[in-house]
Amino acid sequence: MQNFNDRAAATDLLLAAKSGVRNCAYAITESASPNVRQALSQQLQQSINFHEQVTNYMMDKGYYHPYNLNEQLQIDQQAVQQTMQQPNQ
Repeated sequence: MQNFNDRAAATDLLLAAKSGVRNCAYAITESASPNVRQALSQQLQQSINFHEQVTNYMMDKGYYHPYNLNEQLQIDQQAVQQTMQQPNQ
């Protein structure tokens, strides 16, 4: 169960990191100020680096297999089964 909770937390963190990258890139395109664009560009690079760290962590732990779709599908199906077996809270 702990492994499932760790994987779920890491997945949530990865999704948040992806969202942060996307939102920062969008903010750059909406900014009219060169100073703001520069600051956001630096933040975007930090967000990309963080996303990479989370992705590498998940790959090292065996939670994420972006290069093996069959293996990733099996992991996702197991996660669904474990979620369905959780008691309602």
